[in-house]
Amino acid sequence: MKKNKSSVRLDGALATYMQWPVYLAIVLICFDISISLFFPAAIPFVLIYTIIYLIISILIWVFKRQSALRELTGFATEFNHTQHMMLKELDVPFGMLDLNGHLVWANNDLKDMLAIEKCVKEPISKIFNNEALNTLPTVEEDVEYHITYGRNSYLMRLRLITPSEYGDTILWREEKNVDAPDDSLISMFLYDETENVALKKENFDEKMIVGLLYIDNFDEAFEGADEVRRSLVTAWVEREINKYMKPYDAIIKHLEKDRYMFVIKQRYLAQIEADRFSILENIRNLNIYDLSMTISIGVGVYTDSYIKSYEGAHEAIDLALGRGGDQAVVKRPTGISYFGGTTASPEKSTRVKARVKAHALREYIEGKERVVVMGHSLADIDAVGASIGIYRIAKTLNKRCYISLTDPTAVIQTVVEGFKSDPEYEEDMFVSGTKAKSLVDNDTLLVVVDVNRPSYTDTPDLLKQTDYVVVLDHHRQMSDKIDNAVLSYIEPYASSACEMIAEILQYTSDDLKLRSIEADAMYGGIMIDTNNFLVKTGVRTFEAAAYLRRNGADVTKIRKMFRTNFNEYRTKANAVSSAEVFMQNYVFAHSESEGLENPTVVAAQAANELLNIEGVKGSFVFTEYNGKIYISARSIDELNVQIIMEKLGGGGHMSAAGAQFENMSVIEAMNKVKKTIIEMTENKEIR
Repeated sequence: MKKNKSSVRLDGALATYMQWPVYLAIVLICFDISISLFFPAAIPFVLIYTIIYLIISILIWVFKRQSALRELTGFATEFNHTQHMMLKELDVPFGMLDLNGHLVWANNDLKDMLAIEKCVKEPISKIFNNEALNTLPTVEEDVEYHITYGRNSYLMRLRLITPSEYGDTILWREEKNVDAPDDSLISMFLYDETENVALKKENFDEKMIVGLLYIDNFDEAFEGADEVRRSLVTAWVEREINKYMKPYDAIIKHLEKDRYMFVIKQRYLAQIEADRFSILENIRNLNIYDLSMTISIGVGVYTDSYIKSYEGAHEAIDLALGRGGDQAVVKRPTGISYFGGTTASPEKSTRVKARVKAHALREYIEGKERVVVMGHSLADIDAVGASIGIYRIAKTLNKRCYISLTDPTAVIQTVVEGFKSDPEYEEDMFVSGTKAKSLVDNDTLLVVVDVNRPSYTDTPDLLKQTDYVVVLDHHRQMSDKIDNAVLSYIEPYASSACEMIAEILQYTSDDLKLRSIEADAMYGGIMIDTNNFLVKTGVRTFEAAAYLRRNGADVTKIRKMFRTNFNEYRTKANAVSSAEVFMQNYVFAHSESEGLENPTVVAAQAANELLNIEGVKGSFVFTEYNGKIYISARSIDELNVQIIMEKLGGGGHMSAAGAQFENMSVIEAMNKVKKTIIEMTENKEIR
């Protein structure tokens, strides 16, 4: 809209400047009055000159004002045009957006960049194919985005501009197809940072990162082998390692007989991860003189410090070994990635580690006033049996011991009542999590059994109340492990926590003697976790069971203890009958929870039953309980269900794992697991 000339007014400093004759006339009149008082004779002369001044001022104001306004208006127009042309010819792509993100004006550089002749009424999120650009600035502050368009990278700077800031200079009116906006606008500058991004990437890629490579079962593999075969196999392993690392320009250093350190450029890590650390499979398939080995790899990605990278590699390799070996772990500041781990952990024939841990545990118990033992939430017989084993160690060393147990199931309650009715045991042997909080301080040794994740413990708050925590578990470690443990003994090869505790018992004291009721509970833990010695059993599993039998474990009594009632048996049968096959090798089923004391146990039993079907690699049984969806995942040896459950926030073992979902239906949970299996199959994480 053009303004009428008569409506044009001068404002501000310019208007004040143009009004100077008026102010000077007032001063002149005051001067005339003063002269008249002292020199009356000069009045006619002063009056004549004053009138002449006023007449000239009025004539100038009347006849020259319009021409002055025309010249000022012309200058403003020329300045506006110059400003407009400068913006249009600006070497930086520049544009104006409305509050919905539509491009309403663009300079020549932006038009050339977008290959358009006139502005297009499309949001910039669609133009640049970037969903982040749907969020536009709402305050007068710069908002920056790093975007990619074509082959170039740009820094986009957006700023909200109010009407008072752009005033009457409406740049976009020249665009015939765009209506003038009535409200605030958003300015958009694009700065080409392609070269900077390329230099940053090159600098990042060239930085060195540290990795550690350990042979998992070096001593076990060479046990009984002669020196010639040992040297030959070692040479073959080193040859495979060097052959694999050579394309990545890696520096490899042999630290010890079974340990290597390597340094590579950051750029190669993406290739190695895409390859999913195929060296794991190469070494696993390397069978010379019937000697087979596996390796574990830990990589620390901290490019700002070589010390941090080395420490990160150590943490990663510890995590890989704690998860059973035969896998690679990459630790970054932003998270942890896992690769491999598709085979069962090799059983170690030596008990040296168990003996060392037993002696260390004894020293910690002797140095504290009391012991509190805690398992995982919804404790099973393995957690309770392991806790009872620790109780016996503490009592043998003349220390008070309490077992934290919250909301036990019917089966566990039967075991607990057996101890409470025995006068040999204190009435407060089992305490609730709330009571345990009042017992734990720095004079207390807190022993965590059958779990190594803080959030899964019976009472997580106990971990913060003492600096002395011992962790004894047989599950693979996750990234959210218990960090403040003074003693950690995690052996994924073990069948159960009760197996581990049974070994520790034998090295704690010569005076230690289990009572039959204690042996029953621990033997029951091994039975349940191994599905009656069918799953994940080794030589040491049967040796632990034999030790418990020698201490009075009654198999018949234990079997009766864990018999299911008719309702549980029928629920399990219904779950099996409702099973559906997915991708030919996976079975999904839904187990009801209504009227059951421990529906998760029934679901686990149903999952074990489904493995008896020919061709089934893995079974997944879902049950809804206490507002959550619990998944029981089981396999025999062809599938690692643990890495599937880890993708869903759970964990466990290669053949027995689980996860939990909240705010989700059973159908939604099934679809989520199916989607995960499809993605992992496509990425060749599972086969």
